[in-house]
Amino acid sequence: MSDGKYFTTSKKGELFELKQALNSAKKADKRDAIKKIIASMTVGKDVSSLFSDVINCIQTDNLELKKLAYLYLMNYAKTQPDMAIMAVNTFVKDCVDPNPLIRALAVRTMGCIRVDKITEYLCEPLRKCLKDEDPYVRKTAAICVAKLYDIDPTLVEDQGFIESLQDLLSDANPMVVANAVAALSEIGEYSSRKNVFELNPGTVSKLLTALNECTEWGQVFILDSLALYSPKDQRELQSVCERVAPRLQHVNAAVVLSAIKVLMRLVDRLEDAEYRDSLLRKLAPPLVTLLSSEPEVQYVALRNINLIVQKRADILASHMKVFFIKYNDPIYVKLEKLDVLIRLATDSNIHQVLSELKEYATEVDVDFVRKSVRAIGRCAIKVESSAQRCVDTLLELIQTKVNYVVQEAIVVIKDIFRKYPNQYEGIIGTLCENLDTLDEPEAKAAMIWIVGEYAERIDNADELLDSFLETFADENLQVQLQLLTGVVKLFLKRPQGTQELVQKVLALATQESDNPDLRDRGYIYWRLLLTDPAAAKAVVLCDKPLISEETDLLEPSLLDELLSHLASLASVYHKPPSSFVEVRVPGRRVIPNPLEQDGDDDDQDTPQVSAGPAEAAPAQGGIDLLGLGAALPAAPAAAVPAHAPAHHAPAPAAAPSSVLPADLLGGSGRPFVSGGTAFVKPKETWLPSGKGKGLEIAGTFARRGGQVFIDFTFANRSLQALSDFAIQFNKNSFGLAPNGALAVPTLMPNSTFDTSLALSTQGAVLKMDPLGKLQIAVKNNVDVLYFTCLVPYNVLFTEDGALEKGDYLRLWKEVGDATESSQPIGLFSTLDAALARLQASNVFTTARRSQPDHEQVYLSMKFTNNIVGLAELTVRPGSPATLAIRANVADVIPGLHEIFALMLAGSSDA
Repeated sequence: MSDGKYFTTSKKGELFELKQALNSAKKADKRDAIKKIIASMTVGKDVSSLFSDVINCIQTDNLELKKLAYLYLMNYAKTQPDMAIMAVNTFVKDCVDPNPLIRALAVRTMGCIRVDKITEYLCEPLRKCLKDEDPYVRKTAAICVAKLYDIDPTLVEDQGFIESLQDLLSDANPMVVANAVAALSEIGEYSSRKNVFELNPGTVSKLLTALNECTEWGQVFILDSLALYSPKDQRELQSVCERVAPRLQHVNAAVVLSAIKVLMRLVDRLEDAEYRDSLLRKLAPPLVTLLSSEPEVQYVALRNINLIVQKRADILASHMKVFFIKYNDPIYVKLEKLDVLIRLATDSNIHQVLSELKEYATEVDVDFVRKSVRAIGRCAIKVESSAQRCVDTLLELIQTKVNYVVQEAIVVIKDIFRKYPNQYEGIIGTLCENLDTLDEPEAKAAMIWIVGEYAERIDNADELLDSFLETFADENLQVQLQLLTGVVKLFLKRPQGTQELVQKVLALATQESDNPDLRDRGYIYWRLLLTDPAAAKAVVLCDKPLISEETDLLEPSLLDELLSHLASLASVYHKPPSSFVEVRVPGRRVIPNPLEQDGDDDDQDTPQVSAGPAEAAPAQGGIDLLGLGAALPAAPAAAVPAHAPAHHAPAPAAAPSSVLPADLLGGSGRPFVSGGTAFVKPKETWLPSGKGKGLEIAGTFARRGGQVFIDFTFANRSLQALSDFAIQFNKNSFGLAPNGALAVPTLMPNSTFDTSLALSTQGAVLKMDPLGKLQIAVKNNVDVLYFTCLVPYNVLFTEDGALEKGDYLRLWKEVGDATESSQPIGLFSTLDAALARLQASNVFTTARRSQPDHEQVYLSMKFTNNIVGLAELTVRPGSPATLAIRANVADVIPGLHEIFALMLAGSSDA
């Protein structure tokens, strides 16, 4: 009889009957009762009142009954933690049962019960199972360690389970090795320890041996770990490649893509060109085979292939035909194949590509046809030798008189004119014949641009443009702007007879329009034409920059990151994992504040998990942004008020550069000269227009009023309006996140806009390399664009970073000279000006000592996350100054040297 009977409608007093059956002496009654309980639990009924009776059923030698009881226990242990402790003795007993299946079942259930009260009782049974004689038990125990780490990372580290997992890497059973790799990789991703999962030649050799024998998912775990390994020499590099290459023939697509990920990372380091080429040739067949799978697998493969061909198009250059689209392909597969086809197009195969695209343009799916027509234009721009053939193909499509085909063709022909000026203008007459059929804003704007740009070659250009003015008020903003510019171009090229037309369009733009962008552009053109027609010609009729087809390529750093995540969701979304996965980091702590006198140690062990920019951090301390809280010194005894004076420091006695004297601030001192200006780096171009699809972003960071700002300049270098701007930051070392919305209006072509964005320092945290790295995504109506910039440390220095003499001396000694780094920093013409410049950037002077042959200044600064930096500046007349830096987190020292060099550049003679 089927198990469906257990889901039948409950009867009156059923729980009482189930309770009786669970306490029956007959195993069959117990089994049927617990099956009914599991069925009720599955459909959402509350059967927690039977918890103690089910727990008693665990103590049985019947494997089926024990499995069902464990399943119930996993579901209700969290709501009944006190009762769950009753099962501890059973776990201990089952972990030494003669049957390995029962031992494995016990340890698997232990890992799934997420109850803090009983985790410490499970350590000893887990330790025994990690050394069990049966490999099935050992592999199950390895995964249990990773689950326990997610509950209590400190317990796992203190009990030595990480070392036990590392020992399992040498296990004779390949599945045990694979599970140990999976567990260590998971733990190493979140642990502050650097040696959780270190790969060396010996370990790698063992993993490669296990690779041939373990299951397919075990192979994926091992390959993912090998992708992070850097071989020591060419011999080892080739050995790893040779032993991974057979995985390319595996039947499982995940194994194939994971193997390709490893080889793609290693192939660039091969010095033997012949071997490298042979290895690259091996990558093509498995990728081609994936395209014979189900549509869903094809889509995943195509998204990964899209990344691969952006890095190495030659891998699949000879396999162009496998990307030809079939009539029964789903639309999502068709669009991905189309994109890959364009990326693989070259001089040698462009005739095949164009023939295919011409066929696709006659399909019935409107969206696919539009993409196909645009693809023809992309081919013309990418492969110059094919431009004429592409133009001829587009003209043939225009002759079909299919409305949406004609409009897409006109849009791409405009781009071809931009790429190849003065070559294909003979087709303008054909385009003008279709002027009346245009009803989409983008197509209208493209046609108006063509008419205005080549007005001197179109006899009736004034009539064509005038026809659009009749409906000017009803047109889309993109069309209005293009019409305004087109008429002004016409007037500048043919002033005779067009004066009335230009006055009409300027009046419409400035007097009858409510849009500020359109009105402002109208006023600019009007005043230019009135005051300086020559300047108007230079501005409006200037040479246009050539466009490139490669504007949709990913940023190289983002592409490399995505290639390192092949065979994962990141390679499907084409976004880094951190942009769509919110990770809870086990064991994140609040670090002690080195500048506070009275700290509450009880609060400092509270895990701090930031869910986003809006979540506030505790007021009494900062977040351990670098995951290095254990390495920080204890908080000093004296507190420093935010307004504590940082100057008028008497000179101390002489001391070596690396050791501060006890009387650091004793004796008489020289007053510190105030009045400096805070350092702000000049704006840099973070996103060039070629990578930003026409959007260019420049910016810099500044600190104003105790808050960090980004000062942006957005420039639209494209021929269409850009709007709907939004911004998002990736997790970063200092928790920087937008403190509000990005205020950028609609950007018209060739316009710029300056804006400032206030930042919060309470966002999500992830240690970056380098620490100042900030990954930003900006969205507009065209696409989501990614770029990376570096945050200068000076904007992270807080206004309360001044230290009293006792705090400075104590912290200097606590940090010790192990982290000290000393570098020359240039010749100074005036030290007072340099110190004033530093104080304006929240680098405070604690002491200043004068000696016959040199002068020493002791400086302090505090980051927004409570990391403290200490610096000793030694200045000798006629010689380069020396800067020695210590910090309670050594990772910040290289960045401190860089920012000091920039801040002092204006005060030095170097």
